[in-house]
Amino acid sequence: MRNVMEDVVKRMVNELKASAADPCGCDLCQEDVMVYALNRLQPHYVVTLKGEVLSKLEMNADQSRADVAIAIMEGYEAVGASPRCGRRSATKS
Repeated sequence: MRNVMEDVVKRMVNELKASAADPCGCDLCQEDVMVYALNRLQPHYVVTLKGEVLSKLEMNADQSRADVAIAIMEGYEAVGASPRCGRRSATKS
């Protein structure tokens, strides 16, 4: 059993990193962005390969990709405002 939403979020986090305002590239911040997004998105649990393929196809629909992208960009904003890695936040001068 696995949540294929994790695969989708992980891939899109890497795709959207360049679009985020002043993203921190450390592993801790990247994982925090993923956790932020995953906690706001509906999970898609599968057991079989067929279920995984069907779920990934469904999640590649425009609206699903948009929902994932919004959750990730909000994650970058939240993590950037209060990074746990010790880096100064992007909002502070």
